[in-house]
Amino acid sequence: MGTALSDTPKELTEGGKPLAGNLSWLLAQASHVMVTEMTRAFEDMGVAPRGHCVLSAALTGEYTQKELAEIVGLDKTTMVVTVDELERAGFAERVPSASDRRARIIRVTPAGRKLVAKGEKVVQAIQEDVLASLPAGESETLVRALEKLVCGRLSTPAACSRAPRRRG
Repeated sequence: MGTALSDTPKELTEGGKPLAGNLSWLLAQASHVMVTEMTRAFEDMGVAPRGHCVLSAALTGEYTQKELAEIVGLDKTTMVVTVDELERAGFAERVPSASDRRARIIRVTPAGRKLVAKGEKVVQAIQEDVLASLPAGESETLVRALEKLVCGRLSTPAACSRAPRRRG
């Protein structure tokens, strides 16, 4: 059915990590810890990592709230809450779309632009720190492999009756 992960490091198999060979668990655990580190780093800036992600994506074009939600992978409810938070903080604003008067474009304010620039440095520093913990050459291999998975086999969530909610 799938390839079992072999050569699991001893520290994962000893001490109560019975799912160490489970790819889904490994990816979820890595994601969770990265998000907690990012959340801690962004706290002083008054935004969550997902808010930074939304602002970063909004800077790349004129997108509606729905389009941005699809780009960054947020559900509708989480996106509404996130944009509300960004608006209250003065980092983004909803403005009428030039092509559809019913739609609102999410525009990044000058304060939001400054936040994105500062946040990019934070993201880069954390990513570099995490990847530096791998032996030489493995970090680039890991990133390229994940890019291939996310752009290929794992690009589209499976349709299911009770889809799990994405972590923020």
